[in-house]
Amino acid sequence: MSGLIFLILGFGALILGFIGEGGHATALISWTSFVIVFGGTFGSLGTSFTLKQLKNIGSILRVAFTRKSTDLIELIFYFDHVLHKVRKDGFLGLEEELQEDENMNPFIKKGLQSAVDGVKPEDIRNMLEIEAAMSSKRHKTGASIFDSAGGTAPTMGIVGTVLGLVHVLGGLAKADMNALGGSISAAFLATLYGLGSANLIFLPIATRLKNLAKDEQLEKFIIIEAISLIQDNVSPTTLRDTLKGFLNTKDQNKLENRYFGTQNSELNKEEQQSA
Repeated sequence: MSGLIFLILGFGALILGFIGEGGHATALISWTSFVIVFGGTFGSLGTSFTLKQLKNIGSILRVAFTRKSTDLIELIFYFDHVLHKVRKDGFLGLEEELQEDENMNPFIKKGLQSAVDGVKPEDIRNMLEIEAAMSSKRHKTGASIFDSAGGTAPTMGIVGTVLGLVHVLGGLAKADMNALGGSISAAFLATLYGLGSANLIFLPIATRLKNLAKDEQLEKFIIIEAISLIQDNVSPTTLRDTLKGFLNTKDQNKLENRYFGTQNSELNKEEQQSA
């Protein structure tokens, strides 16, 4: 949602700046420039990508503006909880939790359910890695669509401006100076539409999708490694130290501080109960 707010902010800044210089917002409207730039851009996309890929633009945009980043520290603590439960009750002890938790990450649920069903660790890893790879491929396709649009839109803007100037120059002998100025202004709106849409819409969305794809891949790598470690029945310390390697230094310190803070809290509770 924050991305959508900043997108509106970007366009708002351009319009307010134009109005602040004495311009009128209606002077920025040209349906012919709109048709040339966006019609040409989407025509180019239709040539570059299949119709099936382009049909997913709606869902791609929904992901870009609504997907929230996963708290990786919380994710690691969740698997610490899973490990303790498995060490105590076995994987069958997870079955009830998997069935009742409707909000569980489907990727986690698939991996843990496979472990509960007795699937071999290497088979679960292969299955999840294939799913992660295909998800990454879909994200890359989505980003490439907007990358392509970001490269094409400015060119279409220049084409629109050239077409407008050709029209203006063709009627130069008959036009008065006032009409000539308005026609030239309208011609340059195509360049504005092309540059504005590329740098405020298409390229930022492409970058956002790439960053989301990287975050999702990291999350899935942690999930795959965590499930594999739990199946190997490692100690909680080994699980934490291994998964900690996926985090940046700042998050590693947060994880350590929270882990030892949790440990101290549990020890204090035990001391109070024994007293």
